[in-house]
Amino acid sequence: MNLYTLSILAFAMSVDAFAASIAKGAACNCNCLTLRRVGRTALIFGVIETITPLIGWLGGSAAKPFIAEWDHWVAFILLLGLGGKMIYGTLSDQEESGENTGKNGFLLTVITAIATSIDSMIVGVGLAFVEVNIWLAAFMIGTTTTLMSATGMVLGRSFGKAVGKRAEVLGGIVLIVIGSSILIEHLELLA
Repeated sequence: MNLYTLSILAFAMSVDAFAASIAKGAACNCNCLTLRRVGRTALIFGVIETITPLIGWLGGSAAKPFIAEWDHWVAFILLLGLGGKMIYGTLSDQEESGENTGKNGFLLTVITAIATSIDSMIVGVGLAFVEVNIWLAAFMIGTTTTLMSATGMVLGRSFGKAVGKRAEVLGGIVLIVIGSSILIEHLELLA
């Protein structure tokens, strides 16, 4: 996986945290949106988002010898399913159970960061089946998430949740495209 694809993947993985940060920023009054609060929230999201793909990659690496012949299909199905879930969840009219993400308690921030990073763990599983430097991928995902979370909090104060929904749809589409390109690349090698 080249640097360009990793950059796009990192962006796609950061949109959940971006959307949650927008909600947190929208819920803050002007006095509580300090540089320290923005930095703390962004770092919590970024650190957790760095760790989860590593955990997923370890699990995927353990399973790799057993499914090596169809690993490209595993990566494709995981990314397709995750991207579809992100798009469906954003476009459906259902209220999300994490609607209280605007509260700013430390524990709630950690729980929200873990909830938004589950997709990175799943992607980490998929990355075990392609040629990638997992340390670089995890670093890029975490760094992008940190920056996107900080930006989301600031934007949330100004624009609210509408921006977050559009970003999640875009992130879902990006995951589907990456999954499809992994499958197409492998099928071309077989041809």
